[in-house]
Amino acid sequence: MKTVEIAKDFTRYPAGRYRVDGPYSGEVFRDKYLEPSLAAGESVRVILDGARGYGSSFLEEAFGGLVRKGFTAKEVLSKIEIVSVDPSLKQEIEDYIKSSAEE
Repeated sequence: MKTVEIAKDFTRYPAGRYRVDGPYSGEVFRDKYLEPSLAAGESVRVILDGARGYGSSFLEEAFGGLVRKGFTAKEVLSKIEIVSVDPSLKQEIEDYIKSSAEE
């Protein structure tokens, strides 16, 4: 299992949905860290702690965007482990993944 600690491996200041929103957007995170691992059949542990907060646009694009890129919600939910001291973040991410599957 691959582990990605957002605050150390990506940035302490994640923000925005798309690449045009900046270098630390949800789209950049998804394309660099999540999608390649899932495409290779790997599981990913994502540690959210240490960053200065997460906007809904970042989280929705990073995680919900995986479903729009062709992965099933079931696959994403089974292959990505969210680690956070804030349980509401894990629930929010799971909701984005499930909602993307319903679109």
